Amino acid sequence: MQQTERQHTAAASLDAIDAGDVGYSKSLKSRHVNMIAIGGAIGTGLFLGAGGRLAGAGPSLALAYAVCGVFAFLVVRALGELVLHRPSSGAFVSYAREFLGEKGAFVAGWMYFLNWATTGIADITAVATYTHYWGMFSDVPQWVIALIALAVVLAVNLISVKIFGEMEFWFAIIKVGALVCFMLIGIFLLVTQQPVDGHSPGPSLITDSGGVFPHGMLPMLLVIQGVVFAYASVELVGVTAGETREPEKIMPKAINSIMWRVALFYVGSVVLLTMLLPWDAYSADESPFVTVLSNIGVPAAGGVMNLVVLTAAMSSLNSGLYSTGRILRSMALSGSGPGFTGVMSRSHVPYGGILLTSAVCVLGVGLNYVVPSDAFEIVLNFAAIGILATWALIMISHLLFWRKAKAGEVVRPGYRLPGSPWTELVTLAFLVSVLGLMWADGGAGRITVMSLPGIALALVGGWFLVRGRVGSIRAAAQARRAEAERTEGEA
Repeated sequence: MQQTERQHTAAASLDAIDAGDVGYSKSLKSRHVNMIAIGGAIGTGLFLGAGGRLAGAGPSLALAYAVCGVFAFLVVRALGELVLHRPSSGAFVSYAREFLGEKGAFVAGWMYFLNWATTGIADITAVATYTHYWGMFSDVPQWVIALIALAVVLAVNLISVKIFGEMEFWFAIIKVGALVCFMLIGIFLLVTQQPVDGHSPGPSLITDSGGVFPHGMLPMLLVIQGVVFAYASVELVGVTAGETREPEKIMPKAINSIMWRVALFYVGSVVLLTMLLPWDAYSADESPFVTVLSNIGVPAAGGVMNLVVLTAAMSSLNSGLYSTGRILRSMALSGSGPGFTGVMSRSHVPYGGILLTSAVCVLGVGLNYVVPSDAFEIVLNFAAIGILATWALIMISHLLFWRKAKAGEVVRPGYRLPGSPWTELVTLAFLVSVLGLMWADGGAGRITVMSLPGIALALVGGWFLVRGRVGSIRAAAQARRAEAERTEGEA
């Protein structure tokens, strides 16, 4: 009897923490979650962004990817421990609510929405740009392609979570398959010493071209800000926990796999690229993989890699609509988000939040109409601020969780973030340093940092608008819980 009462009270308490966890179907299987974890760690930041970063930082880019990859893993490992503490589709917003209160949840949710809404604009812009690579689409306006891409991914997300999982599974298969094929070709070239554009592959290409740091340490430090954003969306795996049947079994495996995949695909591919061609042979105008493949005469290398990069952009858009739909529903049912984003369809899809994110992406279609050449750069920097805030709030929530565990208020699961509390503090210091690097780099990065006071004012104003509704919903939940406990006591 006492155990039943404790379970009932615990359930009521959790409902008060996140009523938004109710109503989801458990349709995501282990293979979906594993490939979502891979897909979240591999995106256009590697397929496209590595070219420009290699040209700027040289072989030291591999070190930058390794360092940032470690911190990305620590963030998702901290989130994994919180997931096993209490699986939630509200993910870090739900944990911010539990350990930081409603204000923390409000900030976490809207900064994550800022991240994905602006990333979604960048994604549909990227899809339109990549589609123009093929001549048959060159006469189609960029904004039309962007609108079609958004409509397709929106339809997939509105049907069911299972369809989303399948689409993301195959998107990830394409990305991983392309990387594996390239790495096998690269290793073959290394072993057989086949020349690439007149150069003999091998470590000598690094030593003969200025070494690991051809321009010193500074370029490597400055490129870190871009590398961090290449890892954006690794936290997506935590959002899937509420729609997975056995998160305690699936999540640790999926999260642990991120570390070696980052080492293999990011660090490994960059090291391979620097041993196939001198670092200054790459440029921001072309995927580094296309640079190598076209120089060894692989037919249609550009077209194939363009298809892969387009897939990566569609995958990112797909993930953004999925995750913001769940996050916004968690916020709506606590009062800190628009009421309509808490609505769920018959197929257990929180379509209100998905439609809101899509509406912001439609603004991106407008940007593609007005300033097609600048649309990508305009929004990407705001996504950067969103992801830094999200990662920081995950680590702060985990730090407070650790403190409660030390005080005996909660029990940490067996799957833990190692090195607490120093791990969280070092990671937070790293994230702050990234802001410093954005400022030091000047240009769009500095403008983005300067926008922080405006974002803070918007969050404060937004909180004052919703705090009354948040308080009413919390008071009603507490009254229901008190009534349930009174009824149990009388029984």
